[in-house]
Amino acid sequence: MYQKSIVVAILLGMAMWSCKDDQNDNLDPFEAYIEPVELREFGFNLNDYIVKRDTIRSGDSFGSILQRNNVGYSKIYQIAERAKDSYDIRKLQAGKPYTLLFAKDSVQTPQCFIYQENNIDYVVIHFADSIVAYKEKKPVKIVTKEASGEIYNSLSVTMAEQGLPQQLIADMSDIYAWTINFWKLQKGDKFKIIYKQRFIEDSIYAGLDGIDAAYFQHKGEDFYAFKFATDTLSNKADFFDEKAKSLKRAFLKAPVNFGRVSSRYNLNRRIAYYGYALRPHKGTDFAAPIGTEILATSNGTVVESTQSGGNGKYVKIKHNDTYSTQYLHMSRQAVKKGQYVKQGDVIGYVGMTGNTSGPHVCYRFWKNGQQVDPFKEKMPTSESIPKHLNNQYLQFIKPLRAQLDKIPIQYHNETTIEQGYSITQN
Repeated sequence: MYQKSIVVAILLGMAMWSCKDDQNDNLDPFEAYIEPVELREFGFNLNDYIVKRDTIRSGDSFGSILQRNNVGYSKIYQIAERAKDSYDIRKLQAGKPYTLLFAKDSVQTPQCFIYQENNIDYVVIHFADSIVAYKEKKPVKIVTKEASGEIYNSLSVTMAEQGLPQQLIADMSDIYAWTINFWKLQKGDKFKIIYKQRFIEDSIYAGLDGIDAAYFQHKGEDFYAFKFATDTLSNKADFFDEKAKSLKRAFLKAPVNFGRVSSRYNLNRRIAYYGYALRPHKGTDFAAPIGTEILATSNGTVVESTQSGGNGKYVKIKHNDTYSTQYLHMSRQAVKKGQYVKQGDVIGYVGMTGNTSGPHVCYRFWKNGQQVDPFKEKMPTSESIPKHLNNQYLQFIKPLRAQLDKIPIQYHNETTIEQGYSITQN
């Protein structure tokens, strides 16, 4: 009986082992072991660590953060002393993110502190064995894109409705600030742009990297703009047209970045309020919200910054022996008499001081002591491409112009024409 029981037990064991072997035979060998996906960031394989992410809080310091994470005072002092030559740990700013890496041991020993100054730049302080501190950058991909459009309202509205970056709108305005009056764009004007955007780790948008070339058709006239470095040592670049002429002029087209012309220079103006008496208007009014920055349209010296009667608070700038400009009805001035200003400097803010029915700046333009209409004056140009670089420039812009000319115009309510064209890696 005893021997029979042993035989039964052995047979059952063999049957179970056989079933186990059958199960193993049916296993997918690829399911037996799955290689963990390597998660890399800041130059580390994060799978090798316990990762803690947080944000610098008000009152935080490098020492207090490490102390909260079980690093002793003496160790903190050593780390701070070794790291100070590479990075000043006192510069940690509230609101900035940081990452702590801990060893996967029984006590989860802190090994590394990583501080992100911005989306691209970060600081690593590694203190696992020896103490090492260094600055690094995340890899940035530069993607070249194209965009185009037909103006039906304004440049900013047309570009914004396409979802184009705000900075791109501002840069376009800057490029053509000397040659096109954006307050007098016509329905049907067209633009094309070749520009670059930055992306971190392929997908995180990190801002505009600049415009390479642009085209604007205004009142049937073509305006090309190509970015070209005339000083390779400083990498200083500016925009020039297809004939190697600078797009810059001695004067900006307008003293405000965004607004509209509400009243033009008109020597024959008659106003109903004054019984249709002749009341010449020797300035150009740009309507804009109170507080809008008023810009110097050219380099020069402030000869007046005061307030008087109907002019309200105003600034007058002498640019040279021929030209002067005046800016009226400010809410306040930002410059003083005798101060030298450069083109584009903020000299005051739009207001309603003096005789005015609404917020605007009255822009007056003087030539040889007489007030004239700046929009009818042929303004002097800035320097163009140096002669020794002329042929090089013309060869440089050939492919860019061909690319611009091939971009189809996106008309209102059409799908946005914006596509990656080429990629470079930083």
